[in-house]
Amino acid sequence: MDEPVLKIPAKRYGGDSAVVSVRLPKDMLRELDQAAQAAGRTRNEIMSLALEFALEHMEVTNQKIEEEPEA
Repeated sequence: MDEPVLKIPAKRYGGDSAVVSVRLPKDMLRELDQAAQAAGRTRNEIMSLALEFALEHMEVTNQKIEEEPEA
């Protein structure tokens, strides 16, 4: 059996940051806190990693395409 490996990804985003407020169900917040505690990370780090993952794997559908007026 292989030894477990601790993988800590490099920070992908840097520079200035902004504060964002979001309403989350309390049960989701409990899961975030449990994940953060298990990973030894802060809630913000877990949320940032989750959002980064979502952005990389997200596909936006039904986009409204604005057509340019004919000349």
